[in-house]
Amino acid sequence: MSTSRKRVAILGSTGSIGRGALAVVEAHPDSFEVVSLSARGNVELLASQAARFGVKRVALVDGSRRGDIPLGIDVAVGPEALLEIASDPEADLVVNALVGAAGLAPTFAAIRAGKRLALANKESLVMAGSLVMREVARTGAALIPIDSEHSSLFRCLRGVPPAEVAAVVLTASGGPLRDVPESEIGAARVADVLRHPTWSMGEKVTVDSATLVNKAMEVVEARWLFDVPFDSIEVVIHRESIVHSLVRLTDGTFLAHLGVPDMRVPIQYAMFHPEPAGVSFGECAPERLGALHFEPLVHRRYPCFDLVLDAAKRGGTSPAIAATADEVAVAAFVKGEIPFGGIAGVIEETLRAVPGGAASDLDAVLTAEAAARDAALASVGRLHAGRN
Repeated sequence: MSTSRKRVAILGSTGSIGRGALAVVEAHPDSFEVVSLSARGNVELLASQAARFGVKRVALVDGSRRGDIPLGIDVAVGPEALLEIASDPEADLVVNALVGAAGLAPTFAAIRAGKRLALANKESLVMAGSLVMREVARTGAALIPIDSEHSSLFRCLRGVPPAEVAAVVLTASGGPLRDVPESEIGAARVADVLRHPTWSMGEKVTVDSATLVNKAMEVVEARWLFDVPFDSIEVVIHRESIVHSLVRLTDGTFLAHLGVPDMRVPIQYAMFHPEPAGVSFGECAPERLGALHFEPLVHRRYPCFDLVLDAAKRGGTSPAIAATADEVAVAAFVKGEIPFGGIAGVIEETLRAVPGGAASDLDAVLTAEAAARDAALASVGRLHAGRN
């Protein structure tokens, strides 16, 4: 293992993935040095993190409270500040832990700077997968997935000749509503939706787990990361969240990757890659696993899954429109403005209202994103007004 410390920039350090990345740094102080952090507006936590890790440069998307950052720390403000952190010449490794469309431009900034990028931001590949991978090929940047499923596939596919791969299989826990009667899902309360049975995640990803939007997005990510066609990507429900992915081989056998359901494990793998990492956050002991169960995905329980995946298959800017509509709808649900069952309606209405076009460049994707945000907010407004 290299004796020099990797210098790390973490975008979204106050979220669940960002905090996990800092936990990896804390567990391996001889391997990593944090040079910059960013947050949307959680100034207290950001200031605490900066002090704990000796960080001298931070970015705040919402700069209204920049004065609360202690003296001696360089503070950049606004969305442009994220691009500066993502392309920071001092950083060897950039961790993009941002949630939503806000992570797209920083992904491009890091790749264009030729960075080693550990990517947790699903929307980067969902909204602009072909553009992202084209830019990776052009610049020679390294893109390492953080999602547990893609980290798992990244490992499983090493050394397997493409001709032997019949399909890749992503596992899904089924989310916090997996045992709720189908007739009651649409009226699920926010507190119930945010109570995930196996994973500890942020609000957006937890809600997306309940709708299975997260799994539709992960299918899209897998399509671009591993150059696998959509019809060769399968999804199964696996309640224990121990098997994170499987690879179906042409002879009818499978490869599987098993691990504890702790996001710090794939975060650590991405941050150390290509060097090996030791056991820091729990070891998967086969003798203690018990039975592992796999069930087919019941599509009618998860209408958002098909809406987002169908949009992705249409291509162009359609997946960006669907992802943006979901982001708006989830925020509205968490705030109590729309019911859980309304999330699918907002996505569907937005896809009807905003025609998809060619995703010729980043500007085209961002233009579609802006139009989708306006349409989704209008849909939320109508739904909210109808409830009052």
